[in-house]
Amino acid sequence: MKIAIGCDHGGFDHKNAIAEHLKNRGFEVVDCGIYENKSVDYPDIAVKVCEQIISGQCERGILVCGTGIGMSLAANKVKGIRAAACSEHFSAKYTRLHNDSNILCLGGRVIGVGTAIEMVDLFVDTEFEGGRHQTRVDKITAIEEN
Repeated sequence: MKIAIGCDHGGFDHKNAIAEHLKNRGFEVVDCGIYENKSVDYPDIAVKVCEQIISGQCERGILVCGTGIGMSLAANKVKGIRAAACSEHFSAKYTRLHNDSNILCLGGRVIGVGTAIEMVDLFVDTEFEGGRHQTRVDKITAIEEN
């Protein structure tokens, strides 16, 4: 699996640790920035990761900002993106299992790097359950169309 990852200054250290962890697990990682810990506008990075997903270059994405909320708000404006801001393990797993989310958003100022890595593992290892959940995802997609 190829995974796009990006962050703003609030998630710089987490992004680097997560990227290294994913590479060690054998995933191909596309780093969409930032590359030095300087203030940036998080929507710019969110769009770069979303473009990787929408184009089919990457299957999933990880975005990290201070809380994960700003990144999720920006990413969810892109058609075809289902980004979830998560702060604990259960949500990181079930956003894949039930919502078929394609981007996990994390808060570098909210959770520690160890927890973030555990949540990333749940996110990348969990497949969409489908079934009754597909109907719900289809309804989300229909909202985008209108």
